[in-house]
Amino acid sequence: MIADARPVLLVTNLAPPDRLGAFAALHAREGIELALFRSREHHATADVQDPGVPHRRVRETQIYKLAASGAYRAVICGTVGRAAVPGAWRGARRAGVPFVLWSALWDHPRTLSWRLAGVPLMERIYRDADAIVTYGPHVTAFVLEHGARAVAEAPQAVDQAFWAAPATEPHRLAPFTALAVGRAARYKGEPELLAAWRTSDLAPPAAALGLVGARDEHAAPLPAGVRAIGRATQEQLRNLYAGSDVLVMSAIDTKQANEPWGLVANEAMAQGLPVLATDAVGAAAGGLVRHEQTGLVVPAGDTDALAAALDRLARDEPLRRRLGEAARIHVAAYSYDAWANGMAHGLRLAGCSRSSTA
Repeated sequence: MIADARPVLLVTNLAPPDRLGAFAALHAREGIELALFRSREHHATADVQDPGVPHRRVRETQIYKLAASGAYRAVICGTVGRAAVPGAWRGARRAGVPFVLWSALWDHPRTLSWRLAGVPLMERIYRDADAIVTYGPHVTAFVLEHGARAVAEAPQAVDQAFWAAPATEPHRLAPFTALAVGRAARYKGEPELLAAWRTSDLAPPAAALGLVGARDEHAAPLPAGVRAIGRATQEQLRNLYAGSDVLVMSAIDTKQANEPWGLVANEAMAQGLPVLATDAVGAAAGGLVRHEQTGLVVPAGDTDALAAALDRLARDEPLRRRLGEAARIHVAAYSYDAWANGMAHGLRLAGCSRSSTA
């Protein structure tokens, strides 16, 4: 039997720097072509123009025709984009090739449009997809509840070699430094984090909270000890991780969105930083941030619990060291190879992988 020489079409909205190694690892195993489209969703990281693997730039409205072209032995599609997912799914079905959903969703948005149209469509796709590849066990449980037939997990990964390397110039803001990294989005929970900081016993000059990422210039003044750092390069961010004591991820659950994962957890943990996360953070629900093992996990929206956890970490340096070292060891398994193996396993479940083992 002659192996199918056609590549796999992977439909996604952008190629951020942290995905490039993952795409390269999957291409080496399976042979892929990226179909990259612009979407309304904002993303904290830039879209790299040349992702280093075969690719094309498309409009969402072109995805159906591309998937249906017969030029690919399978179609993989992520869960971003209003037209991309149904277009890729229906195109794969028209071409008679396997369709694999790469899902980040561990809850559906609870808006009216999603209740009326989005949820019924996604439930059809969950049941019909030849395989679903998920971000982790939190997404796996969700898609199985909604009728998925075959599920593989591809752990979220960053460039371990870069993020685990010694920082060039560790940047410490105060004797105890907490760091929050993320774009301006309501589900990130910045108001709750600031409320917790005000409630805590932490204050300058002994303690500081650094906010990395673009912020609204018209936002209310920050509490004492909180510094808006703005955007940072990867090297600057690694220096900030190296000079900090904890990464705080204060996400909340909203009707519009939740935190699918949060790759900043991987980055910080590679630098030996414990993570204080809410249970609305995908990296916590998915098993990377483990309570009392690699970090602390508190209920989403509970500002008193968040403040108490901050105070505890500030007082207990041995705890920070223990959690941070365990975090460094645990996150090493979340590699590009592990992600590519998970994606290849999904293709294997769909009957179209070139590799025989994960």
